[in-house]
Amino acid sequence: MSLRYVFTVRFRLETASGVSTDPQEFETTVRVTPPPPGDSGWMLFRDALWRGEVNDPVYARQLAQSWLDVPVVSCSFAELRTDEDALSDLREAIAADLDEFNADSVREVLHKYFGSAIHVEKTDTHDR
Repeated sequence: MSLRYVFTVRFRLETASGVSTDPQEFETTVRVTPPPPGDSGWMLFRDALWRGEVNDPVYARQLAQSWLDVPVVSCSFAELRTDEDALSDLREAIAADLDEFNADSVREVLHKYFGSAIHVEKTDTHDR
């Protein structure tokens, strides 16, 4: 398993003139796998989250629209879903770039951006 950001996204359908839908809005769960820590774009959490919430609703909607290619009404962060190995890799990447986060520790960075919204799943040892 890798890191996955989980968002709740509400979107609407746009229809042609004379066409209607019921409902017009839908809610879905969106899981986003970011680039590996250290690669370009890996700091999505720094750019989009604060204390486990989206830090800018407009930016979050724009991100979700780019992922889904539909008009997005709202986007909220639910959790970071990961396993111990991927979380360890993330911690190492954060530690290597700690000044980038204006923080004194990796723990502070994780709390600053994710709050308590980190869900660590157990790795199945039979799959190794």
